[in-house]
Amino acid sequence: MERARCYSKFTVIFHYHRLDGKVAIVTGGARGIGEATVRLFVKHGARVVIADVEDTAGNELAASLHPAAFFLHCDVRREEDVQHLIDRTVQRHGHLDVLFNNAGVLGNQSKNKSILNFDADEFDRLMQVNVRGVALGMKHAARVMVPRRSGCIISTASVAGVMGGLGPHGYTASKHAIVGLTKNAACELGRSGLRVNCISPFGVATSMLVNAWRAEGEESNGIPSGEEEAKMEAFVSNLANLKGNTLRATDIAEAVLYLACDESNYVSGHNLVVDGGVTTSRNCVGL
Repeated sequence: MERARCYSKFTVIFHYHRLDGKVAIVTGGARGIGEATVRLFVKHGARVVIADVEDTAGNELAASLHPAAFFLHCDVRREEDVQHLIDRTVQRHGHLDVLFNNAGVLGNQSKNKSILNFDADEFDRLMQVNVRGVALGMKHAARVMVPRRSGCIISTASVAGVMGGLGPHGYTASKHAIVGLTKNAACELGRSGLRVNCISPFGVATSMLVNAWRAEGEESNGIPSGEEEAKMEAFVSNLANLKGNTLRATDIAEAVLYLACDESNYVSGHNLVVDGGVTTSRNCVGL
């Protein structure tokens, strides 16, 4: 990032890194919002551990950012994986400053939306990844942060965790749970100097979102085309109150950076919503 200061006729440009000396973990860091956050954290001077179940993508990203980034396989549903992730990070870097609990799943967004068609198995999978994974991340990050009386835990929630009607029942329940976990953990861990926050994005046209909205039976190779991404971006932009901007993964990464850096050193228990105003109002009177 650049800042400019003017002295008489001369403009001085200088760079500053908002995460210099900090060690961060990003779960679900191989693609989408996680990848964008990893890249931004590295740009701002952090040493980053990328955690994901997508080994190929994770290793390729780490290699492109070497030596500032390192990849570890981690299934956030498995406590032994999460414990190993935290321990290996501290062993490698000496401490942990930031955990971004970003790993999550959407489930299928385009079918069986009615509670009458409730799929208990899919609900369990959503809760295992989205809620259990976040809770385990909080547990093991706090384990190494509390003795230092310093640290920051951020989790990815959703606009579906702010109000109803923005996602299927299971997904909505899981994201409400993340907001609740964030507030409770902030209440407890604040006395040890830790900050705990979450971020609630509106729809970002990642491969996960595009694939989740595919019609039943529609084939996918896992990588959406540029046309598919553009259609999803247009769909999201049409729903937002804020016009003229397109929500992208880099916008969420910038918000996460704010919560991770010292500029937010008195922000805790907060749900930072990045949604173009979707959850702030419902324009029923044609304003």
